[in-house]
Amino acid sequence: MIQVINRALDILEFLASDPEHHKSLGEISEELNLNNGTCANIIKTLVERKYVEKLDKKKGYVLGSKLYGLTGSEGYKKDLTETGKEVCTSLTKKINENSLLAVLDKDMRRVLVRIMGTHPIQASTASEKRAYNSSSGRAIIAMLPDAELEKFIKQYGLPKKDEWEGVTDEKTLMDQVVKIRQNEYATQLTKEKIFGLAVPVYRGEKVVASLSVYLPQFRYNELDKSELVKLLKQSGKKISKKLK
Repeated sequence: MIQVINRALDILEFLASDPEHHKSLGEISEELNLNNGTCANIIKTLVERKYVEKLDKKKGYVLGSKLYGLTGSEGYKKDLTETGKEVCTSLTKKINENSLLAVLDKDMRRVLVRIMGTHPIQASTASEKRAYNSSSGRAIIAMLPDAELEKFIKQYGLPKKDEWEGVTDEKTLMDQVVKIRQNEYATQLTKEKIFGLAVPVYRGEKVVASLSVYLPQFRYNELDKSELVKLLKQSGKKISKKLK
């Protein structure tokens, strides 16, 4: 047991030695002189516990959110935040509407970056909000792999009344998920007549955040909606492309 713990710590220390770059299973096992099977089993547990994050089959592994969360550090989101700020600033400058970059934190949508437009009449949204009750949260939830989506629903339940318009049970929720996956964007119109539009952001093949714009409905109605969707998708892809 002690040997396994030592090996797990060796893996974490190796990943921490260069946290901005991913490491493949082969690199980890070779560096630490571990059998591939043993190394894979330890990493699998670390991934399940979120101490290590698997980017995709080709890119490998980096330190996970749980490890940084123990110290309150947001270092693992550094490239996401920096790139998001750059893209949000450019997006807001083009359309003069508020934009934000958000991540999923348990069942909450949490804002990492927010850039405001200059209109005298402004839309507002909370820094933390139930993910179901925001276009930015919906864009992330819908793009989760089926197994993760099922786990999310099992752990946090279905949307509460009035949290997601048109969703009353699991079937109607899945109908909305399919729609978002097909369109590659999510929307929300709040009771306060604030319209939100969001697209997913990926690190490799994994959805890690969403990019969104939000504005009063009356201004949204005056915009070229297809152009707005096109611009938002392009902006989201810019962030995804820059993430390692």
